[in-house]
Amino acid sequence: MEENKRIREEVLQSVKHLSDEQLNKQIHEGRWSIMQVLHHLYLIERSITHAMSSQLANGEPKMAEEKPIYLAVNRTTKVTAPSFLEPSNEFITLEEITNKLSQSREALTKVVSSADPLLFDQRAFPHPLFGELSLKQWIPLIGLHEKRHLAQIEELKEELT
Repeated sequence: MEENKRIREEVLQSVKHLSDEQLNKQIHEGRWSIMQVLHHLYLIERSITHAMSSQLANGEPKMAEEKPIYLAVNRTTKVTAPSFLEPSNEFITLEEITNKLSQSREALTKVVSSADPLLFDQRAFPHPLFGELSLKQWIPLIGLHEKRHLAQIEELKEELT
């Protein structure tokens, strides 16, 4: 969780000096704005937290092989988000998204800190690319996913005019 915290701070530092208009500006047709990337990060963390909580409470014991999740930061492979993880087109302020990201991180932290640590190796649920992932691997994957999108945010910032 410490690495996730560090990466989240990098993401927030990266955008804190941008105006709400810059954050919501659609730079390229058919591509996300910086705010949509941030909203996607919130949706992902909230979804993973919910799935982890469900697996911890009601999941069957399921062992998953360790996967090369570090590949998640490789942006040469385009990945399309499932529709329920696609961000909205609505105008969102930096304050609003920062609050949402804080709420989703608090929920994740609560789930991780309150669960029996042994269960993280004994529960799993599928990832669209990696297949079955243990809860233990889902935790760092959140940070790696944010790191991937931090690179995207930096690219989008360079294109802002």
